[in-house]
Amino acid sequence: MGVAFCDNQCFMHSDNLISLKDDMVAFIAGHGLRRFNGYVTEEVPTVLFEDDDPDGWKDFVELAKASNVSFVTMNHVSLDKEDVDLLVNRLQEIEYMNEEDLEEAGWLRSFVGKVGYLQLGFPCQGVMFLYEVSTPWYETYQRLESAADDYDGILIDDTDQDDE
Repeated sequence: MGVAFCDNQCFMHSDNLISLKDDMVAFIAGHGLRRFNGYVTEEVPTVLFEDDDPDGWKDFVELAKASNVSFVTMNHVSLDKEDVDLLVNRLQEIEYMNEEDLEEAGWLRSFVGKVGYLQLGFPCQGVMFLYEVSTPWYETYQRLESAADDYDGILIDDTDQDDE
């Protein structure tokens, strides 16, 4: 998946953002904006839209419209069975991984096929303005994937120096 954490930490109470995604698509079209399917990476200069209102994304789309842009970017991530299986396998291979993390990775199987992350964006004066929302299970997935990546970079030498 490779998507970064939702930096503005906007969590939805739902475990599936598919209906929110559908609402966003309709709202964007209703404002006469086009949608460009794309993910804005952290390498691009960005400003995160921060709002505690669950409907704050509507303000974000209206801001895009008021900025006279003709399109917004949109990206979503749904959890694939293969991604969960790969994560579980990677975590099982880590000798010092705690059992709670392994259980959480297995728990993620109940969210396969569900949308856990949405990103909207629009360009203005050389900067991408972003709105991100995610579910708690998606944040867990990202945390565990990051932990697996961290362990992949660590080489542990189990040879005993006294044997020589």
